[in-house]
Amino acid sequence: MSKHQRQHRITHLLSEQVVASQEQLVELLASEGIVSTQATVSRDLDDLGAVKVRVQGGSSVYAIPEHPADRNVPADQLRRVLGEWVVDVASSGNLVVLRTPPGSAHVVASALDRTGLEGSIGTVAGDDTLMVVVAEDTTGTDLADRLRGLAGL
Repeated sequence: MSKHQRQHRITHLLSEQVVASQEQLVELLASEGIVSTQATVSRDLDDLGAVKVRVQGGSSVYAIPEHPADRNVPADQLRRVLGEWVVDVASSGNLVVLRTPPGSAHVVASALDRTGLEGSIGTVAGDDTLMVVVAEDTTGTDLADRLRGLAGL
């Protein structure tokens, strides 16, 4: 089985089942006759842009974002992500801080980074907070206002 076939199967498994660990994914692949190691699965998950998301009950599971990591997120997708996950926006100088529910900051950061939002240089995400570094020709206040509008706040 080729790498791309294995990764396609991983994507399918993650869309159909709750997978909490790489070891569990190795076992699921093995049950389908696909021999793989944890290290290979780890690289595959990274290649696919898989992220761990917190689900109801507090456990974390693997998920594949709707758009591949190397593809830009359309503006309407960014609006949906911000509207769904951002609960507060604040700014100071050339920084904007966004707050999300626990375990969700990386989802918003990834969408912002892949959108190429004008005025944003990049993001740093924690568990429930992310920071956006603002370009010199924009103020944190201006970008925060734009992000609040996109988030519907």
